Amino acid sequence: MGRVYNFSAGPSVLPESVLKIAAEEMMDYRGCGQSVMEMSHRSKVYDDIIKEAESLLREVMNIPDNYKVLFLQGGASSQFAMVPMNLMNRNKKADYVVTGQWAKKAYKEAARYGAARVVASSEDKTFNYIPKLDVSMFDPDADYVHICMNNTIYGTAYHEIPDTGNVPLVADISSCALSEPLDVSRFGLLYAGAQKNMGPAGLTVVIVRDDLLGNAMDLTPTMFNYQIHADNGSMFNTPPCYSIYMMKLVLEWIKNDIGGLEKMAKANRHKAKVLYDFLNDSNLFNPTVAKEYQSLMNAPFVTGNKDLDAKFIKEAEAAGFVNLKGHRSVGGMRASMYNAMPIEGLIELVWFMCQFEERNA
Repeated sequence: MGRVYNFSAGPSVLPESVLKIAAEEMMDYRGCGQSVMEMSHRSKVYDDIIKEAESLLREVMNIPDNYKVLFLQGGASSQFAMVPMNLMNRNKKADYVVTGQWAKKAYKEAARYGAARVVASSEDKTFNYIPKLDVSMFDPDADYVHICMNNTIYGTAYHEIPDTGNVPLVADISSCALSEPLDVSRFGLLYAGAQKNMGPAGLTVVIVRDDLLGNAMDLTPTMFNYQIHADNGSMFNTPPCYSIYMMKLVLEWIKNDIGGLEKMAKANRHKAKVLYDFLNDSNLFNPTVAKEYQSLMNAPFVTGNKDLDAKFIKEAEAAGFVNLKGHRSVGGMRASMYNAMPIEGLIELVWFMCQFEERNA
């Protein structure tokens, strides 16, 4: 069977060239006689891999020197607790903007450790927009402000970084990391599960400003203390070794094959335009998000008829377009257009949608 077009929201499609390199190196990584999957994380060979991965991430994302890069486990969901445990330490207060399921879960977890406050929410319209934000909305005494930059389930995204004044801004960038340039210096902390744009599942990346380290709550488990991981170069325990190696390959692809994040963003905007232009003109399919809030990464859409949605998903899968079923809270369909999805995938999907519309008008 040939490769399908995988529109999964995560774990998601990976660049074919990266998968081929990983396959070639599976049994013998660069002449060392072993796979990265089985080598000691304390070996010189692996030490070079993890250091190169961090160096590439710093270069590709233009991460300032006063930020630590941590390679952790536990998924982005573990950060819902780690962030307040490490940062809600001055006034025991934090502001949250709730724009989807993951932001809501992050808020609820933070409320266990201090006075978490919902500053704004889009839940009133099933999270189909990003609330308008102003610096005056945020508590100047808050220890941080938390947002989710791209909402995978609902297909919305921040297209401007909110102004939070002197309060550190924390962002979950799981489903938009490496999709376009991001001014890291505008944030106190960024975190992401790797399984969207960065590599396979198992790795969580945290980028944290130096001055926010070292004041974890007393109740913080050792494994949840950012300072511990920073002091040990992400080697306090066995890291997700193979996922880090795969991320290194993805970063090499972005740097060398794509040409950096500016060109990556251009490619992503092109892909998204192909789909959104069709959805805006279609008489059958409709996007669920207004244009000003639409994500470049995740595009939910519906026909307005659940039976017709189900028919489309079934026929699309048979035609080689898989994982298009939308999240149960939105319904319909969702096309995730992460970095590794080729433009041909969107062109062929739209052509299939045109034919489906003609057959079911």
